[in-house]
Amino acid sequence: MNLYIGVMSGTSMDSVDAVLTRIDGAGVDVIAHHAHDIPKPVRARLSLALNTASLSALEAWQLDAALGTLFADSVNTLLASQRISAAQISAIGSHGQTLFHAPESDPALTIQIADPNIIAFRTGIITVADFRRMDIAAGGQGAPLAPSFHAFAFSHPTLSRTVLNIGGIANLTVLPLRTPPLGPRSEVIGFDTGPGNTLLDGWTREHLSKAYDEGGQWAASGTVVPALLNAAMSDEYFARRPPKSTGLEYFNRRWLDHLLAQHPHLPTVDVQRTLCELTACSAANALKEHAPRCPELYVCGGGALNQTVMEALRLQLPQCRVTSTDQLGVPAKSVEGAAFAWLARERLQGRAAVSSSITGALHKVCLGGIYQPSAEYERHG
Repeated sequence: MNLYIGVMSGTSMDSVDAVLTRIDGAGVDVIAHHAHDIPKPVRARLSLALNTASLSALEAWQLDAALGTLFADSVNTLLASQRISAAQISAIGSHGQTLFHAPESDPALTIQIADPNIIAFRTGIITVADFRRMDIAAGGQGAPLAPSFHAFAFSHPTLSRTVLNIGGIANLTVLPLRTPPLGPRSEVIGFDTGPGNTLLDGWTREHLSKAYDEGGQWAASGTVVPALLNAAMSDEYFARRPPKSTGLEYFNRRWLDHLLAQHPHLPTVDVQRTLCELTACSAANALKEHAPRCPELYVCGGGALNQTVMEALRLQLPQCRVTSTDQLGVPAKSVEGAAFAWLARERLQGRAAVSSSITGALHKVCLGGIYQPSAEYERHG
C-alpha cells in the first residue's frame, strides 16, 4: 500500500487539513485535500492557549483530546468522500497543533497537541505523531521538518531550486542538484526565515473581523511604511545564522505592539501592507544570502495565495522565477500535509528523515512515535 494521510492544523486555527497522498520511490501524488472546520469554542480555547501563559494542565489535556477527535473526524470525512477504506491507508502522519516551541530555552521545549491515541483508535489506522521532540532531544531545533520532504518531492537533476513555505511562520529550503555533475551531493539547507501569515492574519482578524486577507487585497490598497519595515527588519532573529527556527512565542502581537508603539497612529491598511513586505523581505534576504544565484523559487502554504506577498517577492528577487508549487504538481495548500504523510512513511520504514544541516541535531534520528489502532477495531464515529 502506498496511500498515506497527513493531517495538521496551522496557525490560523480555522480548520484541520487532511491530505491524502500516494507516495512511492518516484515521488508524491496528492489525491485529495479536506479542510475540516474547527468549532468556534475550540478555536477560542486554542487562541487563549497560544496567547496567554495561564493555561492549566487540565485545560491543555482537554484540548489535546478535543483536537485528537477533530483530527480523526477530518481523516474519516476525507476517506468517506473518496470512498476509501481505512484498511487501504498505510499510515497517518499527524503534526498536531503547536502550543509552544522554544528549542533554545533551558530545557529545550516543543509542544504539539492532538492525541494520536484517539486518532489511531477512531480511524483504525496506524498513526505517527510527535515528530519534533526526538530531534530536540538530539540537540536540534525540532524544526523546520518540511525541507527534507521538499528535497524528496521537488529536487531537480540539473536545476538548483528553493522552496518557501509561508504558513504562520515562513521557512526556506535550498535544494541542491539531485545528481550533481561533480563531487558528492551537498546537503539540503532549511530554516525559518521569520513571520509568514501569523501577523497578517492577526491584524486582519482585529480590523476586518475576517480570518485572513483573501488574496492580499486589503494590503494591496495600502502603502509600505519604510520606518516600520526597517524597525521590524532590525530584529536580531533575521541576522542569526541557521540552523534556526521560531514560532508564535516570538513573532506575535506583543512583538508587533512594541514596534507600533514606536510608530503610532499609522493607518491600519498601511500596517497590513508593511507586514506583507516584512514576510517577503525577510524571506528574500535569506534567499539572497544562502542561494544568491538560484533561478527558481517555489512558494507553498497559504501565503502562496496572497498576491501582495507574491508580488513583493518577485520585486525583491528579479533574478528568480517566483511561482507556486502547483507548477510542480503539488498544490500549494497541500504541501505541508503531504510532508507529514511522507514523514510517517519514513518513520515506518525506519529512516532518519531530517538531516542535521537543517535542524542542527547532533545525530540523525528517526522522528515520530508509532501508535497502533486496536486489533479489534470498529469505527467509532
